[in-house]
Amino acid sequence: MRPPVLVAAALTALAAAATAAGPARATATDPPAPQGVFLTVSGDQGSWMRGELLRCEPEAWGHHPHASEACGALDRAHGNLDALVADPELCTQVYAPVTVGASGTYRGKQITWQKTFANACTMEASTGSVFRF
Repeated sequence: MRPPVLVAAALTALAAAATAAGPARATATDPPAPQGVFLTVSGDQGSWMRGELLRCEPEAWGHHPHASEACGALDRAHGNLDALVADPELCTQVYAPVTVGASGTYRGKQITWQKTFANACTMEASTGSVFRF
């Protein structure tokens, strides 16, 4: 009966030592970490928030409902969210601020961006499908 107990104790000690050593380091054989841009949309004073991970490499994929269009818009803007092409849209002058943000990696380029729009209509007209989720 002692050998199984000793084996279990040894395995437990090894697991504890591995955990104490910290997180595993990436090696050349590990798959690359998923790249993407985490997009957020939030209401006035953080009253609500939605988020979505947009992945465009090697092609658009993931849960973003308009991933292909959003990746295309970012491609045309060269990853610069301030350079997104605005859609001509008539929006009301109702002030219901919406803040959008983006952080992560887009085609190898680090992105950290945030902007507040007067309302959801002006946000969508300015950012197109990128924040349409």
